[in-house]
Amino acid sequence: MTTAPTLDRPPDAVHDRRWVILGVLCLSLLLIVMDNTIVNVALPTIQRDLDASTSDLQWIVDAYVLVFAGLLLTAGALGDRFGRRGALSAGLVIMGVAAGLSALADDPAQLVATRAVMGIGGALVMPATLSILTNVFADAKERAQAIAIWAGTAGIAVALGPITGGWLLEHFWWGSVFLLNIPVVVVALLAGKLLVPTSRDPSSARFDPVGAVLSIAGLVTLVWSIISAGEHGWTDPVVLAGYAAAAALIVAFVVWERRTPSPMLDVSVFANRRFSAASAAITLTFFSLIGAFFLITQYLQFVLDYTPLQAGIRLLPMAAVMMVVSGASAKIVEAVGTKFVVGAGLIIAAVGLALGSLLTPGSSYLEVVGMLVVLSLGMSLTMAPATESIMGSLPPAKAGVGSAVNDTTRELGGALGVAVLGSVLSSAYASKLIDALAGMPVPAGTAEVASEQLGAALGIAEQVGGAPGAALAGAARTAFVDGMGTSLLVGAAVAVLGAVAVFAYLPGRAAAPVSTERAEADEADEADEADEAVRRGSGDPGSEPDLEPAPARA
Repeated sequence: MTTAPTLDRPPDAVHDRRWVILGVLCLSLLLIVMDNTIVNVALPTIQRDLDASTSDLQWIVDAYVLVFAGLLLTAGALGDRFGRRGALSAGLVIMGVAAGLSALADDPAQLVATRAVMGIGGALVMPATLSILTNVFADAKERAQAIAIWAGTAGIAVALGPITGGWLLEHFWWGSVFLLNIPVVVVALLAGKLLVPTSRDPSSARFDPVGAVLSIAGLVTLVWSIISAGEHGWTDPVVLAGYAAAAALIVAFVVWERRTPSPMLDVSVFANRRFSAASAAITLTFFSLIGAFFLITQYLQFVLDYTPLQAGIRLLPMAAVMMVVSGASAKIVEAVGTKFVVGAGLIIAAVGLALGSLLTPGSSYLEVVGMLVVLSLGMSLTMAPATESIMGSLPPAKAGVGSAVNDTTRELGGALGVAVLGSVLSSAYASKLIDALAGMPVPAGTAEVASEQLGAALGIAEQVGGAPGAALAGAARTAFVDGMGTSLLVGAAVAVLGAVAVFAYLPGRAAAPVSTERAEADEADEADEADEAVRRGSGDPGSEPDLEPAPARA
């Protein structure tokens, strides 16, 4: 049985302020995760004020995701080599400057470019937060609790984004959603300088530029292909070529990392079931969470007719559940083990998604909140223990790369969730709406435009007005909800498959950790015992005593 990697105790001054340090790291994480959701709320206003096309809006969101996901592994490796606090500070500065430039953009192309720069900052910040946490918390139980709080913060931020964005848009212009980042960056920078210790991999060899280029090219190509598939279809020739190129680049990365004397990522770690099974669980968790979030936010606004702020407020129960359950997940793992908690969490999430598939255009908010509570309960039980398994599978010196792998699986899972569930929704919506409009007296060409998205259909319905307009709006909402139900069932099936994989492959518990000092003391004691045995003549007089270091005891 492989023993879990452990940490030496950090200096007393760092140990004493470890929970304050966690607060600074969570503040930095909140900034990064919220940026992924807050912008979506502002897209309609940006479209109007900047005269942005649908393609422009897509790239305003995707430019950040592409750069962020593509740079995570490299950013984590840079933090391990050159210092994690430095990576955190540099990322925060880049985020703050790029956010200010985003708020001042007067052209969609400018906004796309500044959002890409924000992705660079985010890629430096996110893995640094988790790797610093891992090196600050030496006690295994406290580290698990800290990771649970970290994971809960990430989940809360998903729900807080729309609330914050909705409030800002009701009182200020769209640029305020970016300017909000600047005071948060300033506070996090100052607190980080005063409180957060620096750490790095003491055994780090020279940087691996070939591995960095291959990982960036492979991940960017993969994420681009996933995003494009959601827009153009999974069998589009360009999309298929993108997947082939991504596969070739990732295979080249693996081959290079196995052969180079100083790899950026030791790919053999994926042979560790605790690492690989937990990574798969994180991917599927965010597939379901972000995919469902993408659908439910549209349902609240377009079907139940809430404003962005009203919709955001109605997601608060989701955030509350994540805050409470994520914090308690470490204690639950202590009682019943990682495998059961992560597997049960995925099954509960699947139940929540299945409940969502039962929603109708006339459903009450109580039905919605019931689905959200069950879904967030399942996600909360899965995220923190799976993240702790990933980080606990690696030595502390490699925390930056381990954190980057964890974050990359989150991004890939989220991108896949939006693309796959969004594609299922679009296909089902278009088919059902075209069938419904076949017998309606609507203007020529209406069906084709209305079938592209629900927002377009509702806009046309408002222009048409009267009974025909009301009929069109009703048919569009019904088609959307039917398509959403099918998509959520797909998400539920994926979550169930994830639970099966977790029960099959994820170890029930990690081996109990032992500190390096304790292991060295044990080895010294055993060596002394061997010497004493020889002196007393109890050993084999014709052989030397076996003084090989004893393995760390679980």
